[in-house]
This record gives sequence, C-alpha cells and structure tokens, in this order.
Amino acid sequence: MIFPSCGGSVAAAEDLTKYVNPFIGTEGQGYPGTAINGGNVFPGAAMPFGVVKFGIDTTAFDWTNIPVTGFSMLHESGTGGAPTYGFVHQMPLSTLEGVNVLNKFTYMQKRTSLDVANVGYYKTELANGVTAELSATNHAGIIRYQYPESSEKHILVDVSHVLPSSSEAQHSQFYSNGFLTRSSDGRMYQGYGVYRGGFSSRPDAPVYFCAEFNIRPDKVQLFSGQYTDPYWPNSTEFHPPVFTEATSIIGSHQSHYGYARRVGGLFTFPSNITTLSSRLGVSFVSSDIACQYISSELPTWDLEPVVSAAKMQWNEEVLPKVTTTDLSNNTLLGMLYSGLYKMHLMPSDRTGENQNWETEEPTYDDFYTLWDTFRCLNSYLVLTAPMRAAGIIRSLIDIWRFERFLPDARSGNYNGRVQGGSNADNVLADAYVKGLSAPEYGINWTDGYAAMKTNAEVVPYNTFDAGDPTGSVKEGRGALPDWLSLGYVSMYDAVEGTGFGRSISRTVEYGLNDFALSQVAKDLMPTDYAKYFNRSAGWQYIWQHNLTSLNFTGFLAPLYANGTRDPSYSPLNCGVWCSWSDVTYEGLPWEYSWTIPYDMETLISFIGGPRMAESRLDAMFIPGLQDGSVGAGNGAGTAIFNPGNEPSFGTPFLYNYLGRRQWKSVMRSRQIVNHYYSNGRDGVPGNSDAGALESWMVWNLLGLYPIVTQPISLLLSPWFSDITLSVSNNKTLRITTSGLSNGPYIQNVTTNGIPWNKSWVTHDDLIGGAGGKIHFVLGSNQTEWDVGDVPPSPGHQDLGIRN
Repeated sequence: MIFPSCGGSVAAAEDLTKYVNPFIGTEGQGYPGTAINGGNVFPGAAMPFGVVKFGIDTTAFDWTNIPVTGFSMLHESGTGGAPTYGFVHQMPLSTLEGVNVLNKFTYMQKRTSLDVANVGYYKTELANGVTAELSATNHAGIIRYQYPESSEKHILVDVSHVLPSSSEAQHSQFYSNGFLTRSSDGRMYQGYGVYRGGFSSRPDAPVYFCAEFNIRPDKVQLFSGQYTDPYWPNSTEFHPPVFTEATSIIGSHQSHYGYARRVGGLFTFPSNITTLSSRLGVSFVSSDIACQYISSELPTWDLEPVVSAAKMQWNEEVLPKVTTTDLSNNTLLGMLYSGLYKMHLMPSDRTGENQNWETEEPTYDDFYTLWDTFRCLNSYLVLTAPMRAAGIIRSLIDIWRFERFLPDARSGNYNGRVQGGSNADNVLADAYVKGLSAPEYGINWTDGYAAMKTNAEVVPYNTFDAGDPTGSVKEGRGALPDWLSLGYVSMYDAVEGTGFGRSISRTVEYGLNDFALSQVAKDLMPTDYAKYFNRSAGWQYIWQHNLTSLNFTGFLAPLYANGTRDPSYSPLNCGVWCSWSDVTYEGLPWEYSWTIPYDMETLISFIGGPRMAESRLDAMFIPGLQDGSVGAGNGAGTAIFNPGNEPSFGTPFLYNYLGRRQWKSVMRSRQIVNHYYSNGRDGVPGNSDAGALESWMVWNLLGLYPIVTQPISLLLSPWFSDITLSVSNNKTLRITTSGLSNGPYIQNVTTNGIPWNKSWVTHDDLIGGAGGKIHFVLGSNQTEWDVGDVPPSPGHQDLGIRN
C-alpha cells in the first residue's frame, strides 16, 4: 500500500499512523489512572471528520477503572460540561444472572487490562470475560466479540442508552422514544431512537440505526419497560422489563412523546461459538439508509481490512500534511501526529444526511465549539485543507439560511450553547482574509456577510438558561442590546434588572467579532466598514485606567449600565467559577486584558508602553499568583496564565509585539509545551475541546502562531530541523533550521530567501507562488534580532476614554 508523501520528506510507504496515540488526553494531569481534569478525548475508532465515532460508554459514578456500559456509535471528543450522544448501543453479556436489562448497574463491567487503541482500531477486555475489538467507517462500524468458551453468549441492545452526566444536570441527555424491529431469523435489526438534551439542550430528534450479526441467534427477545433513568441505582427496581417474541416494538406511537417506554432487544447466540461479529450503520434520515451504509462501507466481516482502510484514509487526508526527515525524537513525533489526529475528529461531516432541510451544500454538525477552535484550529484548516475549511464554512452559512443564525456551538443538529461572542464571525473573516474568497472555494460570501451581520444586529430570543438567564445562550450575541446601546456589555445588576453575565469576556469578544465584520465589509459592503471598525473598540469603555493589581495599572473591569463600578472588584477574580454568570468565562480578567489581537498598539499604550507590557507579561507566568477559580479548563498550574483555557492561547507570544523580545515568546513556548504537553495519557492540560488544545501545540511545534481575522502569523521557533507542509491546495511550505541542537532561540531568519528582521510573516509569505520557505538559524543566545516592524494592529484606534 502506497501512501502519499507531501514534499517527499518521509518515505512514501511509511505509515504515519504509527506515531498516533489515541489515548493522549484520556487521563488527568496529577490524577493518573483517572479521567479527572483530563482532556476528555475520544480514543475509539473514527475517520477524519467521520459521523461515526465508535467506542466504549461508561458510567459517571466512578473515576477509576470506570465501568463499561456498552459500545455505541456516536461520540464527541475533548468536550467538557454535559456529555452528548452515546447512541446506537450494544453490550455483550456472558450471563443473565442478576441482570436487569433496564438497569445498567446490573450488567456494567470493569476492564481487566488497559484498553488498546491505534488509528481505526479499539480493543477492550471486560471482567465478564468478553473481549471486544472494533473499527469504523464514515457512517458504520464493525465489532468483533470474543466470548469465553464456557459462557453464555448474549448481546443486549438498549435503544434508550445515552451517555450520563456527572455535572450540569440541567443539560443532561434523555431518551424520549424508540422503535426496534428485527428480521425473522434475528440476524438483523433496525429502528430509531429519539433523544433530547446534552450540551446544546437540543429538543427531541431521531437517530436511525441498522445492525446485523454474522451468526444467527438461537433466541431473540424484544423488551420494553417503564420510562426510567437507567443510570441511577434502584431506579428500575420496581419496574421489571416486559419481554416479547414479537418482531417489532415501539416505545410510543406518538413519535415525539418525551416519556415513552424504553425499548430494546436481547439476542442469545449458540453456546458452542466463541467469536461473534456485528456490523452497524447510523443515519439521521432513515434506518434504510443506515442499512445501505453497511452495504456500501462494510462489504466484509473481517475487521482487519476496515482498520487498514481507516489508516489509509488518515494517511492520505490528514497526517502527511506535515512531514519531516527529523525522526530523532519519537516523543515529539508522537505529539505532532497525535495532535493532528485529534484536530480532525470534529466537526462531523454529515453531508447528504441533513435531517432538517434539503440542500446541495455540505452539512457539518458537532461544532463543539467554535469558541474553542477559532483561535488556532480553523486557521490550520484554512492553511492546509482549504477545501475542507470552505465546506465547513458553507455549512455554517447554510445553517444561517434555514435557522436565522450561525451556530457557535452545535450538536445533534441544534444550535447552543454560546459561551461568548458570535465566533463563526471570526472563522468566516479569517478564511476570507486568507484567500478563501476566491470563486473556486464555492462560498457565497454575499450570504456569508449577511449571516455575520445578523449576529451583529439581531438580538436572539432569551433562552433563560440555568447557567445564565440574562440572555440567549443558543446562538448570536445574547448581550447585544447593551452592545448596541452602550457600546459595551454591562455587568449584571440584580437590583436594577440590567446587565448580562460574562460582561467582560463578552465585551472583548464582541469587539473581535465586529472587527471581523469590518474586514469582510471592506470588500463586500464598504458602507458598513466604519461602523463595525468603530464598534470593535468597545472594550475601551470598560478599561479602568487607574485600577491596580500586583503593582500593574490598567485593566478591563466590569461597568454597570449606569456607568458605575464595583469598588470590591479585582482582576484576579472572575466571580465564582469563571462560568456563565460571572464577569469572565473560563479565564481571569487578568487573562482577558490581553485579548485584543487586532489592536495591540492601543492596548500596549494603555498598559504603559512596551517595557511595562513586558513586565506584565512576565507576571502572567509566575507560579502562585493565581487567585480564585479559573473555570472549566481545569486550572492547570498556579500562574495566571492557564494552558488549559483558550483565552490564554495567544498570551505567551505577545512579546512579538514589543520589539526585540521575540526570544521570550520562544522561551514561553518551550516552557509550556515541555511542562504541560507530552505523548502520555495525561499529555493535554485540559479539555481538548475538539482538538483546540492540540492545534495550539501543533502550531508551536511548527514554529508559527496564527493571528485570527488577520492574514499574518507570528514567528516562534520550530521543534524539528525540517518540516514540510502541504498548503493551499498542494503548494509546499518548507520550514528548516540549522543549529537546533544548540538552542531554540533565533539568531537570524530568512523568509523566501530574504533576510528577515520582523517577528511575523504574512499568509502570502507562507503560500505565495508555489509555496513558501522559512529558514531559522537557531542557537542558545537570546538574540534581539527582531528590529523590524512589530506585527500590525489593523484595528488601532483610541476612543479617548479615560475612566
């Protein structure tokens, strides 16, 4: 089998999947053997952007050797908060003694050894003696069970099975209804389940399935039972299942009845077998289509060809986008290729599977969430996979056409929950300024800009979310009334009934969103340019110039609608949890006071100039200065900088904006990656967030960092002596070094053969002509080589507000 090699850096026949470790990020840093504070990554079998992510499901009641409750087809990767999916279920049983098919606590199984995973393959050994191996295609999966010779052989199918929630109970998932029918010989079954809830708080929606076994069962019993929670102990104690030998069973004939009877099937196979295989398909349109996916994508009962096909796809589409001849460090190679793998699991490409409207456009789901991915991951796709990036953007725009708003978070074909700004605006603008405005990408930019403008001008209805009832968290900008009338988002005032949650973080994010609009408006709607450009400076309304913290002066600070402030406020504290109702989301105000990437010039002047900004940046990384909660990103470390939360992503590299201090960005890059990232199971410092954290790490390994909504990247320092990237539809970007073994700091650099003294490059420098070339001369001296222009501040303006 021959795999393509971009630029010939790695031998053409080499299988790059050998460097991928799917378990990186499955355990927590400081909590070995548990998932506490881990990356929440999905380690099962999946294709790039595949609909199916086939793997194990567990309880939410035990953090060590978490018991397995089954295998299911739909999962997400790296997400915190309330879980989503866990649908289309099977569970192998070796006995029925003590089993209540409606109570997962009666049949869940611990594992007897560490699970095994590589690209396209997953294996687990259960305490009941059953070993399960599985693989996946885009819409289907295959699983092979190995039973003990002397055991019984059963497969339990629970249509009501969902992933349980251990937090955010108001966003838990629930089964609503289901239907199951089997063939006369019992080898095949199909049907649907209707589910609601999860992170997006989606309403009832069906998921269709089809499955078949390679061996005819001796007995099939379909069952039903009263609507109950299958995860809480004793919830089914007084409600035993009702079994039937009928060929079909339905929870309720009212298709969207939210409390229908639970339904499922128990398949019993001959006692003389030891190996049993099953093929499963999933669809969001019909169970017949799910059956067709089995026929078209799984023409074999052998597991190995399916695994090989998955490896081939990853080797063709994703991994060889980055290649190197520097094979001396297996740890770095594992981090690089495992990172690339995790970055391409989501969103899910459901083109042709849109259950809500007919369309010729691509359909993607599981944007979970753009708030996490817009900073790094989407920029990587624009650079290396522009057609894929364009398809994702076309899907976002299509959602706006039919649902009035672009999504920020979306799962289960439903928008929700918006953590900050309307970050699809950033994704669209970033692609536009980096060349995806060209006709060959098929993006309707007239509609794209209209969609962005909807976010900027139309107030979404209030969802009264339990986390923050002050405004919508479903889509758009929930605090838009303040932004339009005040120019900033005011702090919630319970007495006056004014203001909104996350007032600081929303203010700076709305500013970036409007800057994004201005960059697209320059071409498409010039009359709008000044309006959105001016609005992007709204963060200056809440900048308190005389506020002091840790001997530094000038910070973002909450402002009430009447212009007054809270005298007890400290930028080292976000409120309670840095969550939905606090002044900032998943980051301290200290962190958010750096997040003005489009106008660093004004920000640095407000801070007191480059020298003061340098000292203040240094303070971000001093251990022990963190004061209070830093939110759901796990609070890795004790410095104010938090590697597990996206608001801190760009902060370590802002030294590039100070002149002659690029070496400090390199220093921070090395410190953070070396301390918080690895190729171990705890190798991610927080929720992976659909690959967001891995994308940050990958950019660091390449020696670049993208500035979203601007066609520039900051220069860092590569970790490999040579890197070849396939960029912009098969152009080549070469990043080479000399002196890497002497130290990481730049002594001098050339870009496309030209001596370079700027700490940044343009997007055209990376892809122009046939591609780009950057050569770094590295060493141990912390050289002040960056004497040229600092990175641009295209949003620069000073409103003259001093308060």
